[in-house]
Amino acid sequence: MKCPYCSNNDTEVIETRDSEDLSVTRRRRACPKCEKRFTTYERVESVPLTVVKKDQRREPFDREKLRRGIWRASGKTTIKAEDIDRIVDEVERELITGDSTEIPSKSIGQLVAKRLKKLDKVAYIRFASVFRQFVDIEDFEKEVKKLL
Repeated sequence: MKCPYCSNNDTEVIETRDSEDLSVTRRRRACPKCEKRFTTYERVESVPLTVVKKDQRREPFDREKLRRGIWRASGKTTIKAEDIDRIVDEVERELITGDSTEIPSKSIGQLVAKRLKKLDKVAYIRFASVFRQFVDIEDFEKEVKKLL
């Protein structure tokens, strides 16, 4: 691994930790040349996932786009950044272990909505309003009644 500070190609692993679900390996590294430390994360590269949009366009699955959508829906709620990261990890893991590499955007939305519903009702309603394309107040009202 190349040192991000001095570009030395000879760095040492000081500590290795796996995430709880074993999907990511965190390594603390040290550079013997400049003596600085840094962290790297390793994730197994999987078959690329393709999202099939409502209009049948296809685009690569983007973890950051999913994270941003959940972040927007959960603004000013009790949801923490760690919760959002966990949801993104869980959804991605479920998609990877699924039967297909082409996933309808609706399926991704349902996976996120299910998790948000358990975590924070306000974030769930916000997410659902975009995901399900609420057009009027009656749509909101129906969804809120389901929660009650």
